[in-house]
Amino acid sequence: MEISYLYTRKRSEFGRPCCFSDQAAIVNVDIPPDPGLADGFVRRDPVHAYVQHSTEMSEHEVNTDRVRVQSRGVNHVEGGWPKDVNPREADQTARFRKKLEKDEHYINVITQLGTLMEHCVKQNNAIDIYEEYFEEEEMIEVEIEPPSAKTISVIRDPNTAKRTATHLSWCPNASKKLAVAYSILEFQQSKKDMSLDSYIWDLENSSRPEMVLKPPSPLVTLEYNPKDSFVLVGGCYNGQMAYWDTRKGQLPVEVSAVEVSHRDPVYGAIWLQSKTGTDCFSASTDGQVLWWDIRKLSVPTEKLVLDISRKEILRNALGAVSLEFESTLPTKFMVGTEQGIVILCNRKAKTPAEKITCTYSGHHGPVYALSRNPMYPKIFLTVGDWTARIWSEDAKESAIMWTKYHFAYLTDGCWSPVRPAVFFTTRSDGTLDIWDFLFKQNDPFLSLKVCDEPLCSLRVQDNGCVVACGSKVGTVSVMEISSVLCTLQRNEKNLVNAMFERETRREKILEARHREMRLKERARSESRVMEMEQAPRESPREVFERAQKEFLEAIQAELQRKARAEVQQLHGKVKDHTEEAALHREDIEVPEEESQEPEGESQEPEGESQEPNGESQEPIGESQEPNGESQEPEAESQEPNGESQEPIGESQEPNGESQEPIGESQERMGEGQEPNGESQEPKEEEKKEDAAKEE
Repeated sequence: MEISYLYTRKRSEFGRPCCFSDQAAIVNVDIPPDPGLADGFVRRDPVHAYVQHSTEMSEHEVNTDRVRVQSRGVNHVEGGWPKDVNPREADQTARFRKKLEKDEHYINVITQLGTLMEHCVKQNNAIDIYEEYFEEEEMIEVEIEPPSAKTISVIRDPNTAKRTATHLSWCPNASKKLAVAYSILEFQQSKKDMSLDSYIWDLENSSRPEMVLKPPSPLVTLEYNPKDSFVLVGGCYNGQMAYWDTRKGQLPVEVSAVEVSHRDPVYGAIWLQSKTGTDCFSASTDGQVLWWDIRKLSVPTEKLVLDISRKEILRNALGAVSLEFESTLPTKFMVGTEQGIVILCNRKAKTPAEKITCTYSGHHGPVYALSRNPMYPKIFLTVGDWTARIWSEDAKESAIMWTKYHFAYLTDGCWSPVRPAVFFTTRSDGTLDIWDFLFKQNDPFLSLKVCDEPLCSLRVQDNGCVVACGSKVGTVSVMEISSVLCTLQRNEKNLVNAMFERETRREKILEARHREMRLKERARSESRVMEMEQAPRESPREVFERAQKEFLEAIQAELQRKARAEVQQLHGKVKDHTEEAALHREDIEVPEEESQEPEGESQEPEGESQEPNGESQEPIGESQEPNGESQEPEAESQEPNGESQEPIGESQEPNGESQEPIGESQERMGEGQEPNGESQEPKEEEKKEDAAKEE
């Protein structure tokens, strides 16, 4: 039985306004006071009251269980493109569309959905709910915002024996997943009980790995398949290649045989652009580049020996430590070697010798990183020794741009996938550098001290906003950078393109100049060799006499040089002595009132130096008389070398005037005012001379 309620109301009362009016107060309940209730209370005296502004809380402890989260995937096979059709290939997609449009079921479905879609299109044309009204203002704010970065997650190796995070790879679809390859590259530091596992991490649950990969040997490199996010390929420390399908478990689906694999650790493994999406190639320090099809890893499909002499000799091959492939250039790939040389190769060449197109030399050590610019494929970045260099394929002699030499080794680097002017580098002192050469070229735009251990690997997410760095102890730091570093700036592409073209043109001009100088030097050396060949041969006696003559001439020239040096040194000493004497004479001059000369004083002719009116200074109590002046011929007053030196202790007579301080007499010469030395006499002789002058 259902219970129902019925509410009725007259139609005339619908919408009727409410009317309010004043009314006197009505007492509903009145409880009079009862004095007898006071006997039930006790007076409290004294009263202590405390006032606290904080909330009173009780102390308690609660232990809760940690929630364990486990990710489980579901395969969705309906919709989308078939596996045999590559959505990036225009020919395959067009062929598939033509085949599908001929199907009757397709036509009926499109007819039914056409009406609904037409309504949605008209509604969208009426108003665009995704329209950005303040786009310009946002760009201005991005330009003003200072560069920064924050750490959003730190992933640590769960094993006790810490290993190096040698390679990182982001999942192409689920951007929250990160595959990390762990291994110890120093053979002496490896241990018997060292774990071989590598992991796939989910950033939302970084406390434990989402999946464990168990290779036959420690993984040095690990890469996601860009077409299938469940498939990964890895290169092992012992040279083997393996691939995993995460839907099939932790063990590899297939592993290459040791006999046909690399002989050294595999430092690079990259997926190729193919119809099946199963092709990849690898490089190792054994000097080989091998192509594989993961459906059949028993034998490599192709092989290339990195012998730059183009003789296909494995003993002379250069060891590869980095590998680069750009899908827009399907036939070209680049290899960075241990010797600091970058090799540009062409896979579709007819002969193995023609596969090595050219080489670029510029680093003093191994090329640890090699990356093409995502928007300008002809420009590529190399990282090695203490610098990072930017190259152009057209300039083969030298890099077009490079960073300063750092104090620490550079270990890895890559371009930003969204900004053509930004690239990242890691250093062995645990620093991450972010460069923006449109803003500054000499220093990094932003430097971050990530950890104290050396950073060994680096990877940027496809959106350019998240950067992951792996250290030598297996710690992976995931950082989110500010929008100014991951947002394309206004007119940035044009500015970057102009800078690359300008620097490339400058390097070409320098290359032409160096080539011309080398040709001139070669021609000069060849002509010198021809002259030596055409010149008559000397007998041993003639060779001995010529060598003896050249030896004596060299000795004579050296003696003359020493004599000239001694003369110059002597002139310098004379000049210094003259200046010292002049300063001394200025110090012993008497006041102007006492140094006036009597009338009739003789003057020297013009061109000769005038001698000051000296006074003989006598001991206290003796009278002082002015002395006359006498003129001497220029020939008599000047000695050779402009100075006459007498042995110490001999007196020199004044030129008509004597200024004799205690134990010292001086004389002014003609032009040049050169002193004739100083003499010291006993006080008795001075007294006799003063007495004679008074008489």
